[in-house]
Amino acid sequence: MWLWRIEIVPFVSIGGVTLHHRYIEATGTSRPIIFINSLGTDFRIWDDVVARLAGEIPMLVYDKRGHGLSDIGGGVRSIDDHVDDLLGLIDHFGFGKVVLCGLSVGGLIAQRLYTRHPKCVEALILSDTAHKIGTDESWNTRIATVERDGIEAIAEGIMKVWFTPQFHAKRAADLAGCCNMLTRQALSGYIGTCMAVRDADLTDAARRITAPTLCIVGDQDGSTPPDLVRSLADLIPGARFEMIRDAAHIPCIEQPEALVTLIRDFATSLPEETSAHG
Repeated sequence: MWLWRIEIVPFVSIGGVTLHHRYIEATGTSRPIIFINSLGTDFRIWDDVVARLAGEIPMLVYDKRGHGLSDIGGGVRSIDDHVDDLLGLIDHFGFGKVVLCGLSVGGLIAQRLYTRHPKCVEALILSDTAHKIGTDESWNTRIATVERDGIEAIAEGIMKVWFTPQFHAKRAADLAGCCNMLTRQALSGYIGTCMAVRDADLTDAARRITAPTLCIVGDQDGSTPPDLVRSLADLIPGARFEMIRDAAHIPCIEQPEALVTLIRDFATSLPEETSAHG
């Protein structure tokens, strides 16, 4: 029987920024996976994934700076602000090498952390993300709209790229809840992270990734389409590319079982670790 428990202290101060997190211990393997959520969400998007993997793999989920219950601190100016927070969490828990699983902007954070500190990253799982997401024009338009009219003004359009038409038709309550999660994010955290994504171009950095990497995308993703995610996999030497059927931009909510199958298979293919700490 797997033994596991959830850490009951959900807040930690990293560089003066209070971060909301949850650490789920396990005895099945010593290598922790850190899940990094997407723009406009909090760590609850991983609930169905964590529930399926609980006891098998130590896991850490957290709310990015300016999202969920985490502070925004001095603001968000670049992806490196989010990377600094994540590095602080890794140090706080005393992790050695970790597996990073990042969704959308979370994937950019994972790639950038690897660029800065490759020795602490055992492997990367990059879900519905890319080396460069969107254009300056598309992000500036979104930022201007949100500054003028609030996140509510873009919520309907965001839901259309987050989830498939089938999800909209059959899971109305879940859709409404996810829309609430988006619109209730701190405006400054959302806008700052939009700017960070706009300014991030990790094309050259992706070519230098040597850690085992799994790139995943929903087959109906309207935000980072399959061809874009495949182009990221093509940049990373030896990266594996997988597509999840009947999913859009957030497979961890729409198709958690399929995502967990890929994560579990990928994690078990990695070399054994003797310790998760130190």
